[in-house]
Amino acid sequence: MKVTVFGIGYVGLVQAAVLAEVGHHVVCVDIDVNKVEQLQQGNIPIYEPGLTPLVESNIKAGRLEFTTDAAFGVEHGEVQFIAVGTPPDEDGSADLKYVLAVAKTIAQHMSHNTVIIDKSTVPVGTADKVRDIIRLVLAQRSIDVIFDVVSNPEFLKEGAAVADCMRPDRIIVGTYDERPKDVIRELYEPFNRNHEKLIFMDVRSAELTKYAANCMLATKISFMNEMANLAELLGADIEAVRRGIGSDPRIGYHFIYPGCGYGGSCFPKDVQALIKTAQSSGYEPQILQAVEGVNSRQKHKLPQLVKQHFAGDVKGLTFAVWGLSFKPKTNDIREASSRVLMEELWQAGATVQAFDPEAMEEIQRVYGVQDNLALVGTKEAALKGADALIICTEWQLFKAPDFEVIKQQLKQPVIFDGRNLFEPDRMQRKGIIYYAIGRGQSVRMPE
Repeated sequence: MKVTVFGIGYVGLVQAAVLAEVGHHVVCVDIDVNKVEQLQQGNIPIYEPGLTPLVESNIKAGRLEFTTDAAFGVEHGEVQFIAVGTPPDEDGSADLKYVLAVAKTIAQHMSHNTVIIDKSTVPVGTADKVRDIIRLVLAQRSIDVIFDVVSNPEFLKEGAAVADCMRPDRIIVGTYDERPKDVIRELYEPFNRNHEKLIFMDVRSAELTKYAANCMLATKISFMNEMANLAELLGADIEAVRRGIGSDPRIGYHFIYPGCGYGGSCFPKDVQALIKTAQSSGYEPQILQAVEGVNSRQKHKLPQLVKQHFAGDVKGLTFAVWGLSFKPKTNDIREASSRVLMEELWQAGATVQAFDPEAMEEIQRVYGVQDNLALVGTKEAALKGADALIICTEWQLFKAPDFEVIKQQLKQPVIFDGRNLFEPDRMQRKGIIYYAIGRGQSVRMPE
């Protein structure tokens, strides 16, 4: 099939590459000239395991193209994906200006029957707005072509997006009627052979499904962080509690890991957007508001522990930070807990020596060059001469460090662990002062 994808961000690029991989001819359209030129040369702007070879091989095969020419893209595709960003507006609601701009662009150039797919995460009712804009522009052009607007939200996990796209758990599709269903079935047939993964529903239900899914996962994380904070007060170990409740199949082990708060491009934005959607409908979503409130407070947990240990004065101290991305296997630092930590430490007069396998370039881009931030080449280099180690992201290479090296390199053997990577008793035996999240005592002093 001939497919066009508007927006070559995280979602658009992964979706385009995977569709090309199974044989569709995909044209990607973006207004960012530099991004398009870089992609034409095979330079991928994001880190996602498996994505670079997929893009390179399909460019070489002629199944994947990149352009800034919107008219060419619209003419090419019998299916048009809208995969542009929906950044939070000032009040937390989703900003639809890019989505609606693409809808208008498609309508301005449309000359044949087309299925328009909303892939962006958009509030309930967005497909109605997209359809209305297209109808209006076609009427102004006096053009009579058949088009359908479909909601087809993505459910990709950063760090596993290619695998999620190649082997989806489900493919949610919201339609106004039966007409576009055969086109959607043909589009996704290569991913639907093992068992039926397509779930058709009305458009508004599909739009809400995306938000409900992300908000449910965010709720589980905030609930566990709430329990972790309670465990500290009660002298319980949240990791034992996690194993205990996770063994219940009704609960399961996914997304019940306590830590220093969730981040990224999805959960924070989507929780805020659904809160605004609810409020605009006259409903106060108390659970969602609590989820957001707990997460916001949890991001201040590590700096609070640091200041508590150093009696409220960290001015002139240096801290090693392991992990800058909001989660492993990505270079995404949007809403990352590491940023809250570093900004609080800088405000208090401290310096940071940080290492991350993938996200340091992004940190450099956001913060620039400053005297109180050193980005170093290895996790060991970050330790040298630091007053303590702080762990923000659970990358695999942080899970089995040489603790003797840590003790030798740090001025004092103190670890603040925002991801509960180590056992407190083991740290105590090694003579390390260890702060974790919800592990009974907040402070484990060495014997």
